Amino acid sequence: MSDSKASNQMWGGRFASGPSAVMEAINASIGFDRKLYRQDIRGSISHSEMLAATGIISRADQEKIAHGLNTILQEIESGAFTFSTRLEDIHMNVEARLAELIGPAAGRLHTARSRNDQVAVDFRLWVKDEFFRVAEALKGLIAVFLDRAEEHAATVMPGFTHLQTAQPVTFGHHCMAYVEMFSRDHSRVRDAIARMDESPLGAAALAGTGFPVDRHMTAKALGFREPTRNSLDSVSDRDFALEFLSVAAICATHLSRLAEEIVIWSTPQFGFVRLSDSFSTGSSIMPQKKNPDAAELVRAKTGRVNGHLVGLLTVLKGLPLTYSKDMQEDKEAVFDAAETLDLMLAAMTGMIGDLHVNIEAMKKAAGSGFATATDLADWLVRTLGIPFREAHHVTGRAVALAEQRKVALEKLPLADLQAIHPGITADIFSVLSVQNSVKSRTSYGGTAPNEVKKQVRAWKKRLARL
Repeated sequence: MSDSKASNQMWGGRFASGPSAVMEAINASIGFDRKLYRQDIRGSISHSEMLAATGIISRADQEKIAHGLNTILQEIESGAFTFSTRLEDIHMNVEARLAELIGPAAGRLHTARSRNDQVAVDFRLWVKDEFFRVAEALKGLIAVFLDRAEEHAATVMPGFTHLQTAQPVTFGHHCMAYVEMFSRDHSRVRDAIARMDESPLGAAALAGTGFPVDRHMTAKALGFREPTRNSLDSVSDRDFALEFLSVAAICATHLSRLAEEIVIWSTPQFGFVRLSDSFSTGSSIMPQKKNPDAAELVRAKTGRVNGHLVGLLTVLKGLPLTYSKDMQEDKEAVFDAAETLDLMLAAMTGMIGDLHVNIEAMKKAAGSGFATATDLADWLVRTLGIPFREAHHVTGRAVALAEQRKVALEKLPLADLQAIHPGITADIFSVLSVQNSVKSRTSYGGTAPNEVKKQVRAWKKRLARL
């Protein structure tokens, strides 16, 4: 049948003529919601099976419907299917083609169903599938960090606060910080899946249906834990989309923080790491340049993901129950954020996996900026029993003297340190090297190499269970 005729039939004869070109353009969502075709067909097949099982339609009609829908699936995946903007969305496009394939039996598919609960279940299925993809990508990134942490458990580097040298840590310990960070993202993904694991199919337009449907049957068939419990909320809820964007924005922010460190560390001024050629580019005019473009783009794409979250929050903030056409604007944000996050995770996993670590540059930097000053203060408290505030003052005087003489703390003569505080002994030098500093941080979760190795071993076991 022609597109215009099909469109008018779908509208049930309410309008004598088709919508204007402008209305058609603003109303159609097929340009983006065609991504839902697998979920739409899957949902429709499950719905038809339930209709037949409950006696609402005949088994013969159900078999025709299922055969027709599987034919459409093959057509779409082979590129033979023609999408029409006149048919508005993926649901109408599939239904119109089904009518062409199997005739009047196609009209029975929409019994006890509305496009409102249909799109809600399609979209939930898509987001749930994407959540599982993100979870696997996060596990891959965590695994790469665990390998680097194990490799560099004893590689000394400066730890920073305010981007100023604070105390020595190890690169392995730094890597483990990102393991914790991305594990929280993984946890949020799993939590969100558990919350959204309910099927809205059967809520119909907003009030449920008078047909004897079996919503538990369709929920189980579609892989949901259970059906939703309120028909009004079922068709108006987009919390699952907001949660996806929220999880994506938090994860992207973590990726951006990591990207920023890679950008800083790869500068000649730091020289801590070198990106492989696979994740960097050169300059069109300066032959010496090697630019961390992949990291910079990860950093920039975070703004795109964050913007989608704010956008959808704004779309939904003033909507009364239940469905409004505004909600058509939910999908593009989620689709683009998902695609962007997938790319960011893949890029960062690749970057960390083949990152070259400049061990000597890190070690040299770890000893700059009087990074072991806190170790000196701790020694004074622990060995001489003086209050920490007094130890802090004594250490400050030692740092000032070292800075004046342009030497590291451990290079100050014992006599000069004793002139600041007579209780200081030669034992002080055992804590002033960066290696001894990191070895001393043996508290649970500390930077001592042995502690880092313990955390790596524990996390590898944990990762296998995620």
